[in-house]
Amino acid sequence: MSSSQRPNQLFRNLNAKVASIPMILTALVVFVGGTAWTVLYSFTNSKLLPRLTFVGLDQYHRLWATPRWLVSIENLLIYGVISLVFSLVIGFILAALLDQKIRFEDTFRTIFLYPFALSFIVTGLVWQWLLNPDFGIQRVVRDLGWTSFSFDPLYNSSIVIYGISIAALWQGTGLVMCLMLAGLRGIDEDIWKAARVDGIPMWKTYLFIVIPMMRPVFITTLVIIAAGIVKVYDLVVAQTSGGPGIASEVPAKYVYDYMFFAQNLGQGFAASTMMLLSVVIVIVPWAYLEFGGRKRG
Repeated sequence: MSSSQRPNQLFRNLNAKVASIPMILTALVVFVGGTAWTVLYSFTNSKLLPRLTFVGLDQYHRLWATPRWLVSIENLLIYGVISLVFSLVIGFILAALLDQKIRFEDTFRTIFLYPFALSFIVTGLVWQWLLNPDFGIQRVVRDLGWTSFSFDPLYNSSIVIYGISIAALWQGTGLVMCLMLAGLRGIDEDIWKAARVDGIPMWKTYLFIVIPMMRPVFITTLVIIAAGIVKVYDLVVAQTSGGPGIASEVPAKYVYDYMFFAQNLGQGFAASTMMLLSVVIVIVPWAYLEFGGRKRG
């Protein structure tokens, strides 16, 4: 076929390109446009309605001078570390146990995964009831005879974020388990046989052979967990509404309250921008190491 008869590069796979237009427009308008709009108005003194009256970094200075914001950042760090570490460790251990071809595997997998099917609102309300000292776990244990037993994390300002983390782990660990189990099932059986023949202990096989081979699975799992950490909101609202006092505040709730209740859009936009910046700080180095290093290699 002569060059004059070949279809123009622009019109190749035209149907696929046309079908992708709505998604491209959505990404540009909603995500990129919305992000740029938020960052722009974070430098203004917008209150009930957006207005282009720039005040420089005043909103950010006010933000980092607010105790409520500092508490929310501290809570997010604690919640994030607990979610990352414990969900990965517990999820992997459960996956390794299920990978031993145990009886009733499907039943156990369903039981562990079932909490993920519930919304965070339902999960929060369930654990609010379980952790209530008047009729929850504390009351049940005391009725059994241990009258001095105390377990009321949601009503103790110093440990309330740990009580919220319990509910988050209960809901999210099942999904991590399923992702890890899928990764383990993808490991070639010959690797396990070779490890047994060489007399390598099971824990060393997992630690030095299996886990490095599951690197893509771990990366995917980390991204999913991190996304849930940054946007945590409904679980906190359902369990404590940010209390006692401001002890369980998180950034997403701070943004929502300032934008819709305090009618201070500028402050809400500044907080949103800081949340975006925290995500960028995490993603950019990872993307550089993951793709830039591979390209150089």
